[in-house]
Amino acid sequence: RGGEGDVFESFVHTKFVGSKRFSLEGAESLIPLLDHVIENAAELGAVEVVLGMAHRGRLNVLCHTMQKKAADIFAEFQDVDPEAVLGGGDVKYHLGYSSDTVTRGGQSIHLSLAFNPSHLEAVDPVVLGRVRAKQERHRDALRQKIVGILLHGDAAFAGQGLVAETLNMSELDGYRTGGTVHVVVNNQIGFTTSPTESRSTPYPTDVAKMVACPIFHVNGEDLEAVAFSVKLAMEYRKAFASDVVIDMFCYRKYGHNEADEPGFTQPLLY
Repeated sequence: RGGEGDVFESFVHTKFVGSKRFSLEGAESLIPLLDHVIENAAELGAVEVVLGMAHRGRLNVLCHTMQKKAADIFAEFQDVDPEAVLGGGDVKYHLGYSSDTVTRGGQSIHLSLAFNPSHLEAVDPVVLGRVRAKQERHRDALRQKIVGILLHGDAAFAGQGLVAETLNMSELDGYRTGGTVHVVVNNQIGFTTSPTESRSTPYPTDVAKMVACPIFHVNGEDLEAVAFSVKLAMEYRKAFASDVVIDMFCYRKYGHNEADEPGFTQPLLY
């Protein structure tokens, strides 16, 4: 699955040279990670998953997790009227989608990726509000049928106060969702800034210590470790109705977007 994500990015990079797409290259393990989260969620009784994320890797997630047709994604790169192709005139890496899928275990599960036309973490409370509402609709008193997944960048998770605000509400009776699965795509650079210049803590996930939830740091190059961390995190969430955080260490192959030259802003790293 990570290989499929790599082929997708390589094709787009070759076919639409210099187009902004905020590629997932360097963090392709996110695709099998999400597969495992969804598989485990279904095994543990979930019937629906609601995802929220920023722009990094969204096209890949739309294609390989949400099952949006690749042809429709490629059409959005063409020079045509955005209103005709996209509906609302928004850029392709802000769009949402929903689909139904069947897991390897034979369970049916509905997937929803929230639109995110705002900036980075602004979608977090939107996703959790949707999860809570869907749980109420399903009369899901144990809050296990609907699972919220939030994908974060490392710099945004440490740097945006909305993350702490969302975490702070996670244990309140009026806002509980049975635990959110936080996945940090930790490519160790924020726009153009290195970690030592962007936060005062060793890890970008240290803010999550405020709710004493488990934080799993895992090497994105080690797929077996990624799969194990997902299984452990999902079983913990099920047992304790708690948020869980998976901090996946990886890298960013290109600049902030494909039109940027990272050799100018981070010459030693690149």
